[in-house]
Amino acid sequence: MQNLIDQFAGTIRVAAERKVPLQICGGGSKEFYGNRIVGQNICMLDVTAYSGIVAYEPTELVVTARAGTRLTDLEAQLHKHRQMLAFEPPHFGAAATLGGCIAAGLSGPRRASVGAVRDFVLGVRMLDGRGDDLRFGGQVMKNVAGYDISRLMTGSMGTLGLLLEISLKVLPLPPMEMTLSLQMKQAVAIEKMNLWAGKPLPISATCFCNDALTLRLSGAEAAVHAAHMKLGGEEVAEAAAFWQSVREQTHLFFQPGKSLWRLSMKSTTPPLSLPGQQLIEWGGALRWLISDAAMDAGTVRAAAKTAGGHATLFRNGESSAAAFHPLTAEMMNIHRRLKEKFDPMGILNPGRMYPEL
Repeated sequence: MQNLIDQFAGTIRVAAERKVPLQICGGGSKEFYGNRIVGQNICMLDVTAYSGIVAYEPTELVVTARAGTRLTDLEAQLHKHRQMLAFEPPHFGAAATLGGCIAAGLSGPRRASVGAVRDFVLGVRMLDGRGDDLRFGGQVMKNVAGYDISRLMTGSMGTLGLLLEISLKVLPLPPMEMTLSLQMKQAVAIEKMNLWAGKPLPISATCFCNDALTLRLSGAEAAVHAAHMKLGGEEVAEAAAFWQSVREQTHLFFQPGKSLWRLSMKSTTPPLSLPGQQLIEWGGALRWLISDAAMDAGTVRAAAKTAGGHATLFRNGESSAAAFHPLTAEMMNIHRRLKEKFDPMGILNPGRMYPEL
């Protein structure tokens, strides 16, 4: 596989010398996410050939795999040992790769109970904008050597470097899971989710849509049954299919052709008075909003900011707004300095996160 790395590094060096933008791509399942790559004569850098599991020790709960490894293949291997990627990464397609998963930094329904994708990244191997082969972090949780570049790469959308290998912490599959459905209004659902979050209940996922609050309980059989008795609600028969539809956005709420906003905010925020339909996850901290393309992006982002959060135009429909919430001058300066450090010629996915970068 070293010959592939040498090819990637050579491509990056030539692009840097000629100042040609490089679009890093894997399975293409998240191509819709973020802004369009800026620049002319853009070259594609496909990393799907660099795939496979490098090391996996189930007893240590650690796996290292190459960026081009398909998520389905990685998860299948983990399931053989009753283990999982606990942050439940959305695939958005069968070709989704581990590199794209880490670069996008997206977490699924279990995120509020176990943590985000970056919390599970232990180390990375990458090529920077000079084509240099770099390693950061390691394969243990208590690694304090140097800056935490591994987590910095998570969610950077390929703007700081080309991911080659990623080491992740994995978790055992829960002994039992049960999904419950309760009918209530949005304001009551938000109140209940926050109330239950402060109690010792094995709630691993929440979803509110169309006056129905759906809860997933995960843990020991006795704990799950005890929580069911305490919370009430009707057990959902096709629970796995339901949570997959939420994670992969095949649920009826996610209507194609319309703009989809992802609003991150305080979980206690009351119902938002915005036109359109809403679906709530993560105990109230994540609000999805389906709107017409004509909705003013400033209105959505102002509402998110007032609630102490930010808004991302996740799928743009026909909207021309920038994908990510504008940064303050101070934060933009930090992003710019990081970009200059890792990608001095500005060739790696330019503009994918912010037009200025």
